[in-house]
Amino acid sequence: MRRSIPALAAAVGLAMALTACGGSSTPESESTNEPTTAETTAPALTGTLTMWVDETRIDIMKPIVKEFQDQTGVKVDLVQKVSGDIRTDFVSQVPTGQGPDVIIGAHDWTGEFVTNGVAAPIQLGDKAGGFAPSAIQAFTYEGQVYGAPYAIENIALVRNNKLVADTKATTFDELIAEGKESGAKYPVLIQQGDQGDAYHLYPLQTSFDAPIFVQDDTGSYTTELGLGGANGDKFADYLAKLGKDKVIDPAIDGQKALEAFQAGDAAYMLTGPWNTTTFTDAGMDISVLPIPSAGGAEARPFVGVQGAFISAKSENPVLANEFVVNFLTSEAVQTELYQAGGRLPALTAAADKVDDPVLAGFNEAGAGGAPMPSIPEMGAMWQFWGTTEVQIIDGQAKDAAGAWKTMVTNMQDAVDKA
Repeated sequence: MRRSIPALAAAVGLAMALTACGGSSTPESESTNEPTTAETTAPALTGTLTMWVDETRIDIMKPIVKEFQDQTGVKVDLVQKVSGDIRTDFVSQVPTGQGPDVIIGAHDWTGEFVTNGVAAPIQLGDKAGGFAPSAIQAFTYEGQVYGAPYAIENIALVRNNKLVADTKATTFDELIAEGKESGAKYPVLIQQGDQGDAYHLYPLQTSFDAPIFVQDDTGSYTTELGLGGANGDKFADYLAKLGKDKVIDPAIDGQKALEAFQAGDAAYMLTGPWNTTTFTDAGMDISVLPIPSAGGAEARPFVGVQGAFISAKSENPVLANEFVVNFLTSEAVQTELYQAGGRLPALTAAADKVDDPVLAGFNEAGAGGAPMPSIPEMGAMWQFWGTTEVQIIDGQAKDAAGAWKTMVTNMQDAVDKA
């Protein structure tokens, strides 16, 4: 991390001193009734800000960083890090003083950063109200916000308009019926694979009011599992039904689902914006819609949020705050990031102006989404989750609710040991 000489406090003190002197510099005998003007320009920021970005975000951030430099005069040392190393390097290097002032990354890094003491909380103040609630919740840990969000992504229901022109279904079962009526080989595609895919099934699970973890009043995730009990049992039984009816097939992984939908073999598909470009580039006519409820409650897909963290050991906290809290959260910058990266802006004012109907559809579908948990315990959940769901779907688990209960017990043991 490079040292800088912002001298902000000294500049403020000097400005105050000059103002005080200026108030009595004109002798009373020489005073006039002519209005005077006072300097109101804030002290200039100076110094160097070091920022880490991985190879997937570097090209998007380069023009943004240049704009910040041009506006503020602050030099930004933009360092490209390997995506597989950036997160762990931040955790290991910040305590030694070798890390950056700012790091750009995903919200689910928050828990690890906070528990290791490497990220500083930020104060968005009134700005927080301008963001999608799920975006702020995503960077909230134990009641404090640790990152400024700039982009959101989630899955939604993608419709092949050639097969179904108008969706009237209000429940997932009605959606399946409409898909079957279209004559498509698959009424709706939900990718799985041998290890399962709990991520793509999560909207159905939350519609049974069975979230992976319970959230507190601040939106932070607790370590209390929320997918057990009667609601979890009902979801497990519903999964077994979808498997028995061949609506979901573990043999269809992400690639096979993508190919089948592109070939026109499915009326609907649960997927994200990372796949829709493939469809539109192929000339497909698609619409993006919210996912209907299967269990009666709102279907809440996981929401992934991109944003910026400030190092807890930053030697330039004033500069870092200026970039993260004031610059990155502006409507103009959030719009520029969307135009460069194709991800929906986290700032509502910018998102509302997106004229891409596909992204607008994802925005609507993810409005009430659930941020991907960033607590450390989340990492141990996937191994039990996807495997159990596959066993239920393909009929290996004769007692779906019983298999689900066993999974929850194993998850609880993992939480207790974390």
